Amino acid sequence: MVLKYIAGEAAEITFEAFCAYDYHFRSITRRARSRFRYCAWSEAQGDEQERLNIYQRVVDSAVEGLRAVLGADPFPREFGIEMRRAYNELIADRPDPQIAETFYNSVIRRVFRIVGGDAAIQFVTSDHAYCKEATGNVFRSYEEPLITPDLIAGMVHDLNLHTRFRDLELDSRLCAEAIRKDLGEAGAAGGIRAIEAARSVFFRNKGAYLVARIRLESGELAPLILAIVHDSDGAHIDAALTRQDEASNVFSFTQAYFQVETKFPGELLAFLHSIMPFKTRGELYNSIGYDRHGKTELYRDLIRELEVPDARFVYAEGKRGMVMIVFTLPSYPIVFKLIRDRFKPPKQTSREEVMQKYRLVFTHDRVGRLADAAEFEHLQFRRECFEPALLEELLEEAGKSVLVEGNRIILKHLYTERRVRPLDVYLAEAGEAAAHDAIIDCGRAIKDLAATNIFPGDLLLKNFGVTRHGRVIFYDYDELCLLHQCNFRAMPPARSIDDEMSPDPWFSVGESDIFPEEFVKLMIPAGPLREVFKAHHGDLFDWEFWREIQRKHQAGEIMDVFPYRNHRRLHLS
Repeated sequence: MVLKYIAGEAAEITFEAFCAYDYHFRSITRRARSRFRYCAWSEAQGDEQERLNIYQRVVDSAVEGLRAVLGADPFPREFGIEMRRAYNELIADRPDPQIAETFYNSVIRRVFRIVGGDAAIQFVTSDHAYCKEATGNVFRSYEEPLITPDLIAGMVHDLNLHTRFRDLELDSRLCAEAIRKDLGEAGAAGGIRAIEAARSVFFRNKGAYLVARIRLESGELAPLILAIVHDSDGAHIDAALTRQDEASNVFSFTQAYFQVETKFPGELLAFLHSIMPFKTRGELYNSIGYDRHGKTELYRDLIRELEVPDARFVYAEGKRGMVMIVFTLPSYPIVFKLIRDRFKPPKQTSREEVMQKYRLVFTHDRVGRLADAAEFEHLQFRRECFEPALLEELLEEAGKSVLVEGNRIILKHLYTERRVRPLDVYLAEAGEAAAHDAIIDCGRAIKDLAATNIFPGDLLLKNFGVTRHGRVIFYDYDELCLLHQCNFRAMPPARSIDDEMSPDPWFSVGESDIFPEEFVKLMIPAGPLREVFKAHHGDLFDWEFWREIQRKHQAGEIMDVFPYRNHRRLHLS
């Protein structure tokens, strides 16, 4: 009886902590509407940082509270079973029980120092059914047979942005024309059954996004995303996106999380999944700010994959890294990265510095060009889940992160990222047109990162990857840094032929000195692709280009980077 009482009290402490987290999360998210209305972009960035940090702060507080009540003595397994049961009763009627389960796991894993998963005392799988169909809780329905300017204007008005538009009438006409053109015959009169638009506004950076789906008479669903941008001249609809790949890029794992307010995250996920069916629940939870639950969903997917008898971790495609050991499951689109215990020259970083770089990427605006990396601790697998040569290297080269207990392999610390095709591998196999597109987009990726004060550091092509939608991203972070930490310089002219022939520089070089003229030789072998890159992005090899970007950041300018192609913008001259 005493055990049951104490377990119930512990469950209530944990539940109250979750409610506190939920309150703070929603309060921060709610500010996004005001930030957008008043163009308070610096404050919006501060909100993003605060929201990313609130989960760990509340978990820390809950752990301290439980330890104060429970003491340091270990509790029997029956206590954990009873505490889980009591907590499950407390969250049963909530509209977000899966997120509440993840919070519970975060707390008790630390309190009881749990390694691996025990379904009796944790929520290894969810006890609550996932929502399969969204309802009117999360969307409005517009039963119109045709996309018209009045319909577009009405949908935007219903978002209640309380923002002055430059010319909403013009925007609505351009939108309607663009959408009808994209839909073709399906968008003609009688081809549309209804448009269902999310009640929530999706805020990110300087944008507010209306996210909708078009129900066609054929029974198919088409996405519809209106990107609304606000500046000193007022708001305008910048793009109307109707393709699945465009929706996927807006909600990409390479983008910062949205600020989106909803009481029904499960229903909203079902709505989003209906227009992006190839995205996992974990990716979609991440996109609306529930990154910790996104990790839970990723882990659950991984466990299901490993239930296949022949499932084995193997080396990931691409060249072996000097800082990370990277492996994957062939059937699962995720790579796993363990930090090596020692780094061979010329690498001069440390384990702690590498972890700081990954933390920077997590908290920074990834601007569609940096892969989101989830951090895990104390994951447990069977020995036979590893290809023997891979396991041997993990034990020899990353022993600080790997523990062997009988048939169990415990990975004490690792990162996961979405698997992409290494750019050097992609270019070696792609046709001429695809290779040209990829190398040009590589230059755009570098410029997009510079616009958010990021310098990739190591610009070798093997550190870039190509997503399934053909977008080039960067994923190797051990030399990544903030742009303002770099000193971009012109290469001093050689004083003599001896200087030119010398393998060593004939001038002093500071630790933060960078010479953009050298990028072209380091990045791309001589040949047609180098010439294509130089034709489109020759300014990247000029130190003055980088200094100008630095000046803009120093002046407080927040530069625009859009999650869609320029030709999709409605107001380009």
